[in-house]
Amino acid sequence: QVQLVESGGGLVQAGGSLRLSCAASGNIFSINAMGWYRQAPGKQLELVAGNTSSSRRNYAESVKGRFTLSRDNAVNTVYLQMNSLKPEDTDVYYCNAHLVLTMGGVQASYWGQGTQVTVSA
Repeated sequence: QVQLVESGGGLVQAGGSLRLSCAASGNIFSINAMGWYRQAPGKQLELVAGNTSSSRRNYAESVKGRFTLSRDNAVNTVYLQMNSLKPEDTDVYYCNAHLVLTMGGVQASYWGQGTQVTVSA
């Protein structure tokens, strides 16, 4: 069984910082990509930051220069450092991981349970 465990959400004032963590555990052979999405009530899921095995990072335009994605392959964990937070960053943030489960190349995608980020004005 594979699990993604998220942590680090919370309430912060505008201009503040938070760091989200997402740790993947279980029978994992390797990681193709890990990233963060967010979704506000009534809105579509939005990619915030993504990271592929080639270390290429993609960021939503609205977070470029403020958010930084990093990954520690030794502990199968991805981090999202969020600085200069704005009220419009308020959302539930979800971790997503594309994993290779076996040496034969079986792959699957997993989602974390979501962590609330609330930025007050």
